Amino acid sequence: MIRKILAITLLINLTACAELHEVAKQLPQTQTNIPNSTIGNADIAAGLRQALDLGIEKQVSKLTQTNGFYGNEMVKILLPKELQKVDDGLRKIGLGNLADEGLKALNRAAEDAVKEATPIFVDAVKGITFNDAKSILVGSDNAATQYLSSKTETSLYNKFNPVIKNSFSKVGADKIWSNLINKYNSIPFTDDVNPDLTDYVTGEALKGVFTMIEVEEKEIRTQYSSRTTDLLKKVFALQG
Repeated sequence: MIRKILAITLLINLTACAELHEVAKQLPQTQTNIPNSTIGNADIAAGLRQALDLGIEKQVSKLTQTNGFYGNEMVKILLPKELQKVDDGLRKIGLGNLADEGLKALNRAAEDAVKEATPIFVDAVKGITFNDAKSILVGSDNAATQYLSSKTETSLYNKFNPVIKNSFSKVGADKIWSNLINKYNSIPFTDDVNPDLTDYVTGEALKGVFTMIEVEEKEIRTQYSSRTTDLLKKVFALQG
């Protein structure tokens, strides 16, 4: 009788183990906390870096062309608040063309600088770690861009600023604005201005760069056709 009971017990245990094994085989074999994912965090990080690299290649490169900033309303650099009165004052005395040239010069400097500084952004993208990958992937449509900005903006500014300063001289923006501001300061009953245009354009150029990277990130997240590699298709399919 005891042998019979043991045999029945063993049979039940074997049957249960077999059933559990079948159930286990059907469960997602995941390396992440994202449901139904067989992709590791390293792959996700690589996919996010690839998406940002595409943003730099496809979108930021547009900014380096003539009118890349000036002809793009999303990133066009307008005059800072303290220079609005300069623009208004010059136009009132018939120097509207000079004012237009001043605005164009700011954008030309940014276009030239981005061309030289693109490798800075490429290197910065490599900084995304797999520890941050999952939260970025399931974040907002611009989560990767925001991450990149938060991690690199200060260092990028420090590297970008001298490039902008050099570009001001290269495209003649420094002379244009020196002439423009001197003209304005000579107008009777106006307060003299002497803004730090290098600082201003550096900040605006960086905003423009991140804006265009964000454009590409959103396209990849929301449009399957924009996922041009197998890795991008695999990674961004995990968004849900």
